[in-house]
Amino acid sequence: MKYNNIKEAVFQERPNRFIAHVMLDGHREICHVKNTGRCRELLTPGASVFIEECSNPARKTKYDLIGVKKGHLLINMDSQVPNKAVEEWLLKKELFIDLTLVRPETKYGSSRFDFYIEAGGRRIFMEVKGVTLEEEGVARFPDAPTLRGIKHIHELMEAIKEGYEAYVLFVIQMKGVSSFEPNYRTHQEFGEALKQAAEAGVHILAYDCIVTEDSIEIDRQVRVEKC
Repeated sequence: MKYNNIKEAVFQERPNRFIAHVMLDGHREICHVKNTGRCRELLTPGASVFIEECSNPARKTKYDLIGVKKGHLLINMDSQVPNKAVEEWLLKKELFIDLTLVRPETKYGSSRFDFYIEAGGRRIFMEVKGVTLEEEGVARFPDAPTLRGIKHIHELMEAIKEGYEAYVLFVIQMKGVSSFEPNYRTHQEFGEALKQAAEAGVHILAYDCIVTEDSIEIDRQVRVEKC
C-alpha cells in the first residue's frame, strides 16, 4: 500500500479526535487524523508525524495525518489502511495458497465482516483489526473499549457453528514488537471474548508490517499471547 505526496511535520496538539494541529515548514496546518482511537502515547507535542497532501481542493483540511515516530519506531496510524494491506497480502496467497475468492465487506447475521474468503473449498470469514499501541515491545489491542469488536467476535463464533472458518487478524502497524496480546487493562471484556473465541475455534493471528513514510506492507507473523 503506497501513499502519495507525503511530508514530515511536527505535531502540536489534537483538539478533538478528528483533527490535529501540526507545524509544516514553519506554518501551522490543520490535519484530518485518520484514526479515531485515543493514540495518546503517539501524538505527543513535538513528535515527528507524516502527513499526506490531499488532491481534493474542496476539503476543509488539506492534509491527512497517517504516521508518527515514537522513539525508534515508525508507526502507521491510518485506521483505513490495514484492510487494504491485508487484501493485497491475501491476493499474493501468502496465507491461503489455494485461494480462489476474496470478497471485502461481506454481511453475515447482523455484522459486516471485513473479508469473505474461499480457499480449497473452505468458506472463511475474517475480521481485521489495526494495532497502533505498543508498550515495552508488546503490541496490544484495543487502546479504547470496543463494543463493536466484541460483537464481531461473537458473530465469528456463530459462523463456526454453521460450518465456516473464522479468523481475527491483528495488523500491527509497525515493526519491532516481540508479541501481541489483548489489552485487558483497557477492555477486559474484549480480551475475555477473544480468549473464548480462540477456544471455540476462531483463529487468532497477528502480523507486523514493514512501514515507511509512504508505504505499509504486511510482513511477518507475531506471537499471540494471553488468549
